[in-house]
Amino acid sequence: MQLIGMLDSPYVRRVAISLQLLGVPFEHRSLSVFRTFDQFRAINPVVKAPTLVCDDGTVLMDSTLILDYAEALAAPRSLMPRELADRQAALRTIGLALAACEKSVQLVYERNLRPPEKQHEPWVARVLSQMHAAFGELEAELANRPPRHAARGVGAAEVATAVAWDFNRRIQPGTVKDAAYPHLRALSAWAEQLPEFAAAAFGDGTVQVRN
Repeated sequence: MQLIGMLDSPYVRRVAISLQLLGVPFEHRSLSVFRTFDQFRAINPVVKAPTLVCDDGTVLMDSTLILDYAEALAAPRSLMPRELADRQAALRTIGLALAACEKSVQLVYERNLRPPEKQHEPWVARVLSQMHAAFGELEAELANRPPRHAARGVGAAEVATAVAWDFNRRIQPGTVKDAAYPHLRALSAWAEQLPEFAAAAFGDGTVQVRN
């Protein structure tokens, strides 16, 4: 099984870390949707990262759908809580983390890829407000309930949240103020020390899978 995409994408990194935590073996190919577009297109004509090439050759895409498949492969092992209330809370957290990722990526595209004369400041302000709202909700959740990792190890919600925070701090420094998010900073600092996070470090390298 092959995971295609670069670890500077929060979605690729989310999958790479989660596959390791689930114990699902895979090979990582660090292909860029920009610099190696044609090579990526030969694997997946849609050129969407992350892409997962299954053992039978089936090509899957979208981090959430890939992880749904990975959870089925790893069963009964799971990164999702079993109890309905806990699962509901985890799904809400994951949704907020993915929204924060989406808005951070939109800012990158607007600021780095669109010509300055074509950038639309009201749109940027709206995206920033949505990103701040997502991180604010995540911070409030961490403040109001003990994080799952404190007692039972890292789960899907913690992976998504830590990856989202780290991505924003690296790719959009200064757009959120550290002082306002002590719980997010603490979660990120803890998660980045885990071997599964370290093996899939942010950047253009390849996952050092421990099978």
